[in-house]
Amino acid sequence: TFTSNHDLITGDSSGSILVWSSGSMRISLIIKNAHEGSILSLVMLEDGTLLSGGGKDRRIVAWDSSYQRTGDEYELPETSGAIRMLAEITGGDEDGGTVVDGDGPVILAGTTFNSIMEGSLATGFREIIKGHSDELWGLSVHPMQDRFVTAGFDKMVCCWDATNHDVVWSAPVADEALSVAVHPTGDIVVVGLKTGRWIIFDASSGTYITSNCDSGEPLNCLRFSPDGRMLAFGSHDSLVYLYTVSDDMKTIARVGKCSGHSSAVKHLDWSTDSQYIQTSSADYELLFWSAKTCKQVTSPTAMRDVIWATYTCPIGFPVIGIWPEGADGSDVNTVCRNSTSSMLATGDDFRKVKIFKYPLPQSRSQFREVVGHGSHVTAVTFTQDDTLLISAGGKDAAILQWQVLQPDSVI
Repeated sequence: TFTSNHDLITGDSSGSILVWSSGSMRISLIIKNAHEGSILSLVMLEDGTLLSGGGKDRRIVAWDSSYQRTGDEYELPETSGAIRMLAEITGGDEDGGTVVDGDGPVILAGTTFNSIMEGSLATGFREIIKGHSDELWGLSVHPMQDRFVTAGFDKMVCCWDATNHDVVWSAPVADEALSVAVHPTGDIVVVGLKTGRWIIFDASSGTYITSNCDSGEPLNCLRFSPDGRMLAFGSHDSLVYLYTVSDDMKTIARVGKCSGHSSAVKHLDWSTDSQYIQTSSADYELLFWSAKTCKQVTSPTAMRDVIWATYTCPIGFPVIGIWPEGADGSDVNTVCRNSTSSMLATGDDFRKVKIFKYPLPQSRSQFREVVGHGSHVTAVTFTQDDTLLISAGGKDAAILQWQVLQPDSVI
């Protein structure tokens, strides 16, 4: 940051603040031990106060024009993460001046946990935006409300309000989460973990209900049957695990497992009558199963007229056109068809979300693409009324909402 006389102020990894003279660009002052560990942010307020934000100590410290501590400082809670960026809110009055809450200027603090805190050194800070802090792979929408649930490698499960853009509830889990699904009634949420354990939460409050573990390997995908009476898990051990769901949805009992894939199961879909499942694996194999017998249906023609309740497998006749020329099979991470079967969305390794008309049985089909993520896109899904498309990012841990303006005429 710069002072009013154009001196440059920097912070280093040892916790020191350095002042560089504008004329000579030489260090004129070093403030050692300003923070414990790295200084990740500096901001000069309009009143001439310097704020510094520490990465390790999570403290915001105020300095006067002589670079002496004013005595005002605040330490963010550990659950918020370290300070990544500080900013002063300006433009709040007719003159565009600093916004003041009665106890000093209002400050925004962005954290390493992808949260944004608002407040002042006098009154403290509150979280106004919550985010995930590691890769996101689990994403599922509520069947009747404008809500969706995410689960990530940061061992957090969050239920979001798509209208207000805030968190309805959040719950910690013991291990990295890979998959999530909301029951067709909207009453429970099931989360699949990297350790093979799955956990059930109440969908309205996030209250823990029960958990179990059968696989011992990552649960890459999971989905309830359309009638809500069964639940299928696709595991990294190449098996599909099938469970029955009790009427009160508090008991989930395993009834069998489907064996036939030669590599990790990555995606699965149920038929509309809840009788069949289709799964795709890491080696680009598409298989069909009878949910009643847990046996593979080996004749593709026997499945030709089956209507699928969802389409998330990136392999199959209706989605041939999603693959660009030269694709190696791993470029497309996620696929989702909307509820009216008029469009299909994909997310890929190149940060792109693409929208196609559905079905797309011909190669190199036309599409529209949007870019907003800073890393690979791991999951996409439409909200229950198809008015929004939700996308989740990998390394950027970002959740983006895209408004669907013309749901019946994409291209």
